[in-house]
Amino acid sequence: MAILLRETDVEKLVNMDMAIESIEQAFRLQGEQKADTAPRRRCRLDHGMLHVMNASLPTLGFAGLKSYTSVGGVTRFAVLLYKGDGELAAVIEADKLGQMRTGAATGVATKYMARRESSRLGIYGAGLQARSQVIAICAVRPIKKIVAYSKNPQNLDRFCKEMTEISGIEVHPASSSEEAARDMDIVVTATTSKEPVFKGEWISKGTHINAIGSNFIARQEIDVETIRKSACVVVDSCEQAMLESGDLARAAESEAFYWEDARELGLVVVGEFPGREDSSEITLFESQGIALEDVALAAKIYEKAVKTGAGEKLPF
Repeated sequence: MAILLRETDVEKLVNMDMAIESIEQAFRLQGEQKADTAPRRRCRLDHGMLHVMNASLPTLGFAGLKSYTSVGGVTRFAVLLYKGDGELAAVIEADKLGQMRTGAATGVATKYMARRESSRLGIYGAGLQARSQVIAICAVRPIKKIVAYSKNPQNLDRFCKEMTEISGIEVHPASSSEEAARDMDIVVTATTSKEPVFKGEWISKGTHINAIGSNFIARQEIDVETIRKSACVVVDSCEQAMLESGDLARAAESEAFYWEDARELGLVVVGEFPGREDSSEITLFESQGIALEDVALAAKIYEKAVKTGAGEKLPF
């Protein structure tokens, strides 16, 4: 019998270590060609949009889809998780799940692409996604300094206070966009910007960049110069990146980047492609957020729910 897991259940069941472990496993299976994922599809509604994406992990015995609506500024997420025999296992409210899997994907990319000694983190954005980004990066690198930038001073102040308490590391508000990029070991962009939030000329040698917000072709968080300077460009899905990544599309139009040079994170995890070849390289992970991540983490949450008796039984 299937179970229903609400947001309150998910919040109790999931943590970042679990998320990183499940997402790393999923990308390893991707690299071994033992997983399938389909790009996000979008359909217009009267006042918003429906988004649907699906994936399967046959080795783990699960498949599923995530659907969500964005209407009137409100987004509602749900994951349908199926067992390998086709039986519905769970219906999961997936806002928290999505935040955690996106952060965890960045954590995995950072683990394989950032310099091991990286200790300075600059982050753009002060929303819920930015929070999970900080937590994930702190889980895989010895971060000692965090500088955050947002165009909204109130959101930035709240974010810095909350993340200082959660991470145990002082999070400083940047007085300018440049301050969050200059001399950083790791830079994260977690915004919905249509224009670049920093300039490539501010990025130091050896920096690793995680760009997570450019999942609409009209969005652009990082400028063409940043991509031109990147020795390694890794994506979660080449197919989905070509459909959605405004960052890479602008660079391709300027001939600063060629799609055939992008590599999927799964290949980095299994060692077929290096995430970094020397300490001076600038490296880039372009994250669109793929269904493979949702299904992998949903499976872990479901398994823990079954063990602990969490959730509500559904009559089908």
